[in-house]
Amino acid sequence: MSADIIISYDGTPNDDDALALGKALAATGAEVALAYVRHSREFDADRELLAQHDAERRLQAGADLLGDPDTPVHVVFSAGTDSGLEQLAQAEGASLIVFGSDYRTPPGRAEPGNTAQRLLDGGPVAIAVACAGLRTRPGAPIRTVALIGPDADDTARDTAEKLAARLDAELLDRADGGADLIVVASGAGAQHGRVVLSGPARAALNAARGSVLVLAQGVPVAL
Repeated sequence: MSADIIISYDGTPNDDDALALGKALAATGAEVALAYVRHSREFDADRELLAQHDAERRLQAGADLLGDPDTPVHVVFSAGTDSGLEQLAQAEGASLIVFGSDYRTPPGRAEPGNTAQRLLDGGPVAIAVACAGLRTRPGAPIRTVALIGPDADDTARDTAEKLAARLDAELLDRADGGADLIVVASGAGAQHGRVVLSGPARAALNAARGSVLVLAQGVPVAL
């Protein structure tokens, strides 16, 4: 079965935040999968066996934390984590990739790490970034959805409205006081189907509290 949501997971605490966000989004009925990217195979057979086992162990631990040990998991081989996840998302037909925030992010804020940032600069699939510390509220539902930023368009509004309805969440006009999920459109100059986070949109996010979902230009997220 193909996945609607791919969670990038390597067992770090901030990736546990990504698990929490992915689980909350899956309340729409979306299918979830976990992915771990290895950059190369070991030349020594014994070392390769250990490396593959370690990757699989991390993913299984993540599936257990999700509460579903049968969650599909993928060990992907790619020179770049971003390109590996991008290829997996396209192969699965996934609507979005979920990341934890950068490890230095203050609790309640969402700040993409290096891999997520690269995919926010022209990637082909929507990117969600969990706010730091979300793992401390495992199982907490998404109760509020907000649409912010100067680039908001009909695609972003449609996505925010439908997600709020599917999650039985309140749709907020503003996110000044924070929201569980903040929907952001790509910049107006972005190529169709590509994610580009504009400077003004980034400034708006820096002032907000909550997890973030950045859409590809003109492509709604349907979960």
